[in-house]
Amino acid sequence: MNSSAIVKHRRIDLDGLGVFYREAGPADAPVILLPHGYPCSSYEFRNFMPPLADRWRLIAPDFPGCGYSDTPKDFDYSFDGYAAFLEDFTARLGVERYVLYLHDFGSQIGLRLAIRSPERIAGLIIQNGDIYEDQLGPKYAPLEEYWRNPTSEGRAKLAEAVSEEGFKDEFLNDVRDELTERIPPDLWKLHWSLMTLKRREIAVSVIAALKENLSWFPKYQGYLREHQPPTLIVWGPQDGYMPEGSARAYLRDLPNAELHLLDGGHWALETNLDEIVALSRDFLSRTLTR
Repeated sequence: MNSSAIVKHRRIDLDGLGVFYREAGPADAPVILLPHGYPCSSYEFRNFMPPLADRWRLIAPDFPGCGYSDTPKDFDYSFDGYAAFLEDFTARLGVERYVLYLHDFGSQIGLRLAIRSPERIAGLIIQNGDIYEDQLGPKYAPLEEYWRNPTSEGRAKLAEAVSEEGFKDEFLNDVRDELTERIPPDLWKLHWSLMTLKRREIAVSVIAALKENLSWFPKYQGYLREHQPPTLIVWGPQDGYMPEGSARAYLRDLPNAELHLLDGGHWALETNLDEIVALSRDFLSRTLTR
């Protein structure tokens, strides 16, 4: 194997915060920043990184309170807090410009980062990350009910989903039965094993605060309309949270975006890896050069 294709597993101290991250590719190559989704970690990019590392530098951190990063008591566990973390993390690594891979709640965190420093964004790869309220899928119904009536009982129901079975449901989602065989149980087994009581509390708080994030949706859309970053959309429409309409909605603000609907679901890097790698390679070759 080419040495640049080997994924390296690293830790840094970020002002007292221990951060775990995965990195592959030449140190001087153009960068792809890979913020992960919920309830996952940088582990979701483990297979995506090696086949692109011949030409690009791929960096995937674990957010505080996730994966193998620390869970400090005084961290701001909000989308703003995570965006500030990414800003500090990239600054520490000396990364000034990058393509952002936007997936799941990493899409909203990444777009807040883009709004902070639009000049740093060379392009976007968007994969099942929703920012259009009118296109939320049916799996949002329990959350929407809680947003309308945020009772302690409703919050307790949210907490029930932060469980091993809840994680399994998140990862399998609505994909066709034959595709579930491609999704390794490691995803929910590993990430549930890393959930301490503190991390469970954080997860429930972040999920409950998603209502506040809805007010940011117009801001995300405004950023896209104003800056028109080169964008590749690769989407698994078998997704109860973010169906096909969630993908097509991006074309309202990014009419020149390249959209590909795959035969997969929310965790398309598990079911459609080769397609996404090929599409990403073509897009990056045209977008992110030395």
